[in-house]
Amino acid sequence: MKKIAIGFIVLFATLAMVWGGAAGAADYPTKRLTYVICFNPGGESDITARFQEQPLKKYFGQDVIITYKIGGGGALGWSELVQSKPDGYTIAGHNLPHTILQPMEMSNAGYKTLDLKQIYFFQQTPDVLMVRNDSPFKTLKDFIDYAKSQPAGVVTVGGSATSSANDLGTAMLSKVAGVKLTYVPFAGTGSAVPALLGGHVTALMSYSPMVVQYKEKFRFLAMASEQRMEVIPDVPTFRELGYDVVEGAYRGVAAPPGTPDNIIKYLAEAFDKTMKDPEVRKKMDQNGFKTEFLGPEASTALVKKKMVEYEAIMKELGRLKK
Repeated sequence: MKKIAIGFIVLFATLAMVWGGAAGAADYPTKRLTYVICFNPGGESDITARFQEQPLKKYFGQDVIITYKIGGGGALGWSELVQSKPDGYTIAGHNLPHTILQPMEMSNAGYKTLDLKQIYFFQQTPDVLMVRNDSPFKTLKDFIDYAKSQPAGVVTVGGSATSSANDLGTAMLSKVAGVKLTYVPFAGTGSAVPALLGGHVTALMSYSPMVVQYKEKFRFLAMASEQRMEVIPDVPTFRELGYDVVEGAYRGVAAPPGTPDNIIKYLAEAFDKTMKDPEVRKKMDQNGFKTEFLGPEASTALVKKKMVEYEAIMKELGRLKK
């Protein structure tokens, strides 16, 4: 009899937890959303979040607070995200290939790629190789010829983070051009740009929005896209110039593992409405972003597809951790 009573107590406790969780999810949201950016202010993740901020408040139904957790090329913020309470009130912007490459290359990135529960991917930006306007390099050929004439590693290329699209794009260019470029990582695009302006690096491997923002200050030698972008048609692709380099970043938002699917769906719908808002679309297009509209299932499928692709690329470059 005692065992039966204990069994009923366990059963009712379990049901109470399930009903309580369901009720909480049904009431969602009841408080503000914390949207964590894992890079410096002024970079692509931050710019997009600022475009999204006001319409997202409307479509989410509560206040949205943008905060920053900077370090480790984004790894600090993502490692904290996977430890956060999975209640739908803390999300983080995240990037591909960063969240694939970091666990591949680092002995302990603090998270695993599939720990991040996908909500939505909303933009893509190809890599762009850029130099200062007063640089002697007028073309990509000038830059490559100079790199070939210098001792290995003398020519430096800055970029946002290690194990990132900028890092990988630089490595790919080094390989196909037969040169040794030294990649210099910064905490984000926001801190990489001043380094080039100050002459601390020879060039930057950055992203397409920088072409729009800094067209008066920098010269853009090539873009790592399959085709030229309509908003910046004067920048040639690496492929046009004879170098098979196609690389860039996808950006979106993710939640902690264990976040209920119905909350993920609610968040994805809020971001979908935000990204389809005419004013947001206009800002994204004008600033050199390629807008994407990938919900949870499509985002997860993209991550898994890219994991396979990047493993092959990293193996070819000899950068897989032992």
